[in-house]
Parts: sequence; C-alpha cells; structure tokens
Amino acid sequence: MPLARITVTVPHGVLKDADRRARALDRSRSWVVAEALRRYLAGPTDLEPAAGASARVAEVPAAPYAIPPEEIESARLRHLASELALTPAERLARAEELGQFAFAQQRRTPRRQVISFTSYEDFERWKTARRIGV
Repeated sequence: MPLARITVTVPHGVLKDADRRARALDRSRSWVVAEALRRYLAGPTDLEPAAGASARVAEVPAAPYAIPPEEIESARLRHLASELALTPAERLARAEELGQFAFAQQRRTPRRQVISFTSYEDFERWKTARRIGV
C-alpha cells in the first residue's frame, strides 16, 4: 500500500495523548493517527456539521498592530538609511556579529522524529551519508 506524508497541527495535549497511546500499544505515532482516521471515516460521527451548517473552520482574526503601519514604515526607512551610511566592511562585520548572536540565542531542543526505511540498504546509505556530512 503506497504511503503519503501529511502535516497536521494538533494541540500539545492531544499529541501527548497520542504518544502515550502509541507507547502503550507498542506502535508508532503515525499508526495511531492513521487508525484514528480509519475509525472516524468508517462510520457516522457527531462531529459532522448539521444540514445547512457551514463546514468551514472560523479563523481567529488577526490582532491589530499596536503601532500604526505608517510609523513602522518610517522606522524601517530610518533604519535602512542608517545601515546604508555604513561602509561595506562595517555592514559585513555587523552582519557577522548579528549572525553569531542569533546562533548563540537559539535553543537547542532534541529533535522528535521517526525515520523509516524500506530496506536495510536504505538505512545504511542514510547512515553513511550522515557520517560524512552529506
């Protein structure tokens, strides 16, 4: 059976519950989600919209800016003018400093990823590529 990859955004608590269920059943998170979809699609559900009701999900309206857009534009133009007043060497040095600062501020969190392979040879190629940095 061919597989397809999807991206789904769920509340953190739902994800924790799905992971807990996957561990209890000794299955993958993907299996738990796929099984939940199979069961939902197999029968009627009370989650379906009533006749005549809209099936669209209402989006949360964006919060208005606290600062008027004209002021933001003016500040950006002033910033651009001050940056262009610098020499190319000064701009490069500033960019390097900002890059180092941004890298230092990044929070390193462990990746939560499940990788599967169709064969052991695929795994070996992947592992070898990771070792040599490809």
